Amino acid sequence: MIKPEKMTLEHILSASAEKFPDNPALSYVDGKPITYRELQEKVNHVSQLLAEQGIGKGDCVAILSESKPNWGIAFLAITTMGAVCVPILPDFHPNAVHHIIRHSESRAIFVSDSLYSKVVDVESNKLHSIFLIDDFHLVPKKTRKEKLDELVRGRFKEIKELRKSARKERKGTPKVNIKEDDLAQIIYTSGTTGHSKGVMLTHKNIVFTALKTIAIVGSNENDRMLSILPMSHTYECTLGFVTPIASGSGIYYLKKPPTPRLLLDAMQIVKPTIMCSVPLVIEKIYKTKILPQFTHKFILRNLYKINTVRMLLHKMAGKKLLESFGGKLRVFAIGGASLTPEVEKFLREARFPYAIGYGLTETAPLIAGTPPDKTKFRSTGPALPEVQLKIDNPNPNTGEGEIIVKAPNVMLGYYKDPERTAETFTADGWLKTGDLGVFDEDGYLYIKGRLKNVILGPSGENVYPEEIEAVLNENEFVLESLVYERNKQLIARVHLNYDLIDQQLNCMKEAESKVRQCIQNLLETLRVHVNENLSAFAKLSKIIEQTEPFEKTPTQKIKRYLYLES
Repeated sequence: MIKPEKMTLEHILSASAEKFPDNPALSYVDGKPITYRELQEKVNHVSQLLAEQGIGKGDCVAILSESKPNWGIAFLAITTMGAVCVPILPDFHPNAVHHIIRHSESRAIFVSDSLYSKVVDVESNKLHSIFLIDDFHLVPKKTRKEKLDELVRGRFKEIKELRKSARKERKGTPKVNIKEDDLAQIIYTSGTTGHSKGVMLTHKNIVFTALKTIAIVGSNENDRMLSILPMSHTYECTLGFVTPIASGSGIYYLKKPPTPRLLLDAMQIVKPTIMCSVPLVIEKIYKTKILPQFTHKFILRNLYKINTVRMLLHKMAGKKLLESFGGKLRVFAIGGASLTPEVEKFLREARFPYAIGYGLTETAPLIAGTPPDKTKFRSTGPALPEVQLKIDNPNPNTGEGEIIVKAPNVMLGYYKDPERTAETFTADGWLKTGDLGVFDEDGYLYIKGRLKNVILGPSGENVYPEEIEAVLNENEFVLESLVYERNKQLIARVHLNYDLIDQQLNCMKEAESKVRQCIQNLLETLRVHVNENLSAFAKLSKIIEQTEPFEKTPTQKIKRYLYLES
C-alpha cells in the first residue's frame, strides 16, 4: 500500500508509478497490459492534449464511454491537472446526456465511437472540444456521426492535421497546486426517484475511501481485478479503479458487455483475486445455475430441505463456483443494493469469499463494510475507521431510525443546488442518508430499507417493502419483486423464473389460456405462502405478474417510481 503525500489523485498516481513502475496497471482481458510507468506517461500526454485546448484547473470535462483502460486514463488526466471529471452513464438517454453537459458547463468531453451519436447534436456554448476516447484524437468541429467512421480511418485531411499536431513539441501541462478539498468529480445520478443530482466529490473524498477500502480488503500489488461494472458510477470508479491503482493492482476490462459465457471465459484467463459486483450478478447465478441443480428432481428437492444435506450441497457448489471464477478469488465485494437473504445464506454455507459494503454516491461511496472473514448475516458491517455513523431519532422499541453520517468522504453538496444540499444535511452537519437502519451490540449496521419507501400499517406500524420483497425472492420461481401500497392495500409485482416454471410445472407448453391460469395459480399460491411468513399488518392483498424484468439503476436497484402509478 502506498502512502501519498496528500490525499489527491495526482499523488496517488505518482506514488504508485514510483513504487510499482513495471507492474501491470490496466489491460483488456486478452490484451497487453499498460504498466504503471506507462500509465503515468499516457495520463501526462492526455493532460497535455487538454491543456492545449485551453482546459485548466476547475474546468469540467465529461466522459461518455463504456468501461475500458482509456476511461481510467482520461479520468486521471482530467483530475491530476486540477480539472473536474463529469462521468456520464452510457445508458443515459441523449436528452439526459445533453442536460448534464450543459448543466455542468463541460468544456470538453471524451466519448467512445459507439456513443458519439449521443453528443453530436448537443447545443452548448461551453463545449468546444470532443475527443474520441478510443485513441484520444480530437474530433474536428461540425463532424457528424455519418462522417465519424471515415474520420477514424483517416480519410479526411483533418486527420493529417491532428497527426501533425500530435507530433509537435509539447510544452507540458502547467503545474497547478491541487488541494485535497478541490473538486474532482461531479457525478450525476438518476437514483431511484427520477430526479438527477450532481454529486460533488473532492480529491480527499475519493482517496480517503480508496485507502480505507485497501485497509479492509488487504489489496496489494499482486492482486488482479476484473472490472464488470460501469466506471461512470462512483462504486466502480472509486472501489474498482482508484482503490486498485492505490494498491498497485492490475485491472482487466472486457471488450464487450459481460454475458455469462464471456464472463466465464474472462475469469479463466484473468483468474481475478478481487471483484466488485452488485447483488444481481450473484443472485442470477444462484437462481439460474445453482438452485436448479438441487431442485430439478423430486428426491433431491426434498433432501435439500434438510439443513445438514443443504449445507453439504452448498459447500460442494461453492467449490465449483470458485473454480468457475478462476480459482483464485479471495474477495467478492458486493454493494450498490441489498443482497437477498437466501443468496447470502448460500454464500455463507458455500464458504464463498463475499464481502459486504454500504454507502452512497454522496459518500464516494463506502461508509461501512467488512472483509469476507468478518461478515455477519444480513449486516453491512461496521463503520469505516474515521467514519461516524449514528441513528437519528431511533424508535424506542426497535432502535431503528435514519442513518446519518459525518466523515472525510462526505460530498461537498449538490452542484448548483444549494436548497437540495441544505435539505440533505442536518443543522449540525450530518449527511442524511435516507436509509433506515439499526446497530447491534458489536457496532454492525443492519439496513432496514429506504425512509421514503416505508409504508404505514393500519395501526401505524412501519412496513418495510424491502423485507417483504426478501421473503418473495426466496421463492425459487421468483427472480425479482417490488412491493408498494395502493388504496391502503399492499401489492407485489413479481418477475418470474419462466425457465424453471417450464421445467417443474410444465405449463409453458400449454395453450395460452392454460398458461395464464397456471401462472395465476402460482401467484395465488405464492401469496398465501408469503403471507404465512409475514406479520398481520404486512400481508399482501395481491400479487401481479411483471412479465419483463424491472428497469433498474446502474447499481441494479429497481426504479420504483416507474411502477408505483402503473
